[in-house]
Amino acid sequence: MSLSTNPQFLDESNLRGWLEAQAAALGFDGLRITDTHLGLASERLNQWLAEGRHGHMEYMQRHADLRSNPELLVPGAVRVICVSMNYLPSETNFDTEWQRLEDPSQAVVSMYARGRDYHKVLRSRLQEFAELIEERIGKLGYRVFTDSAPLMEVELARKAGLGWRGKHTLLLNRESGSTFFLGEILVDVPLPIDQEIEEHCGTCTSCIDICPTKAITAPYQLDARRCISYLTIENPEAIPVEFRSAMGNRVYGCDDCQLICPWNKFAKRTELPDFAQRHGLGQASLLHLWSWTEAEFEKRHEGSAIRRIGYIRWRRNLAVAMGNALSNSAVAEIDKSAIRSALSDALTDADALVTEHIQWALKAYN
Repeated sequence: MSLSTNPQFLDESNLRGWLEAQAAALGFDGLRITDTHLGLASERLNQWLAEGRHGHMEYMQRHADLRSNPELLVPGAVRVICVSMNYLPSETNFDTEWQRLEDPSQAVVSMYARGRDYHKVLRSRLQEFAELIEERIGKLGYRVFTDSAPLMEVELARKAGLGWRGKHTLLLNRESGSTFFLGEILVDVPLPIDQEIEEHCGTCTSCIDICPTKAITAPYQLDARRCISYLTIENPEAIPVEFRSAMGNRVYGCDDCQLICPWNKFAKRTELPDFAQRHGLGQASLLHLWSWTEAEFEKRHEGSAIRRIGYIRWRRNLAVAMGNALSNSAVAEIDKSAIRSALSDALTDADALVTEHIQWALKAYN
């Protein structure tokens, strides 16, 4: 590795100012640096995996050794540049989000997924950032990450001081609450590191109390197998019957623990157009999304994180929400009739997984 021809680069004051300016210019809202040591976090991860709380996310267990040691991902890495990027569009209103959750005819998609796939947005900007650093200091070993490899992103960001762990296990900070994405650049340059920050959750348990499926089993403990985000996104199989009613009208992810968190009252909105909602996903009804053909699903979710779950899981999730609407007394009979017809008509061509959920939904009404 050759360092910069400018020896002032590694001066801490010059370094921080330059890095923060570059990060801000690329759309990042926070930047902190930490080392690659994970300490007790690796033991906690292994215990969580041993308890089977990761559900069908076998990749987490398969690459547990890499998660525990970032240096295996980038040989010689000694530092992690951690960045955050806010994702809430300016039009997002939490009161409106709660109102939609209470309207059984509406389809609720998690706020982070309504715009462009964050993997695409962050990765290209992280790569550009890394190249700028290399231009400044000379050749270095590095690799960029954004939820794209076995890396304990939240723990590294916590260590770096980008925030503290909330009791829902998400990262929180004073400026953005928990409504931000994380990205990392592992480098083999011994940059000055930042310190952890103090936690500010106090005695609040709102996120634990609000969870529809009680997936937050204790402070800082999440059982993914119960989490609606896991059930509607990561889970490839049938949604367990015991959780279907609790899903309500959530068809992709769940934001309840974020909506209730006091710190998200202060969450800054993003100015990036990438995260603006597309195809009316912040106002769509269940029947509207159910009407999409597979070709329409693929086209409208092009460049979206939602596309990765595929049409079958999408229909599975919608069928459950439609069943919950049918069993809800607040839904008018004329609307229930339209939902029943839409579900029944789909049985002819539905695959086995979707068929089982449609049949459950229709029985929920009877």
